[in-house]
Amino acid sequence: MSISRIYTGGCQCGAVRYRVEGTLGDPHLCHCRMCQKAAGNYFLPLANASRERFSVTRGEPGWFQSSEIVRRGFCRDCGTPLFYDGLAAAHVNVTLGSLDDPDDVRPIAQSGVESRVVWFSQLPKLAESESNEGEGGEERHLTIRDSNRQHPDYDTDHWPPEE
Repeated sequence: MSISRIYTGGCQCGAVRYRVEGTLGDPHLCHCRMCQKAAGNYFLPLANASRERFSVTRGEPGWFQSSEIVRRGFCRDCGTPLFYDGLAAAHVNVTLGSLDDPDDVRPIAQSGVESRVVWFSQLPKLAESESNEGEGGEERHLTIRDSNRQHPDYDTDHWPPEE
């Protein structure tokens, strides 16, 4: 269960930003094949935001009508999946990974489990490493950090920053 508050989020490049005032309901991981394709991932973390408490604060998302009753919002510039919009619903779903603080909302359920990848339960057993480990090591990590064009995890007056 989420605490009622203000949530902000957006895409990787900063072209699209949004705000939710109030509780994000039904935080869950959707494993359905359509969500897998939309996220380019094994599942899509989502939570409901009341339409009247949800607003896009920067830019204009692109939309893909994935079925007769659902459209999916994304950033046209960087491709970040942002929204799952069940057209008849009183809410729009935001992707939890696009929140400025994704740790704020913990999923409480899973849906579409008929399409969950069979080895999903094995994830905790996979080897782990930090970002600066592996090929290229610390030098690669520092190069990425110092040339990072990703929007920060907070609202900005404009983006990208002036050079």
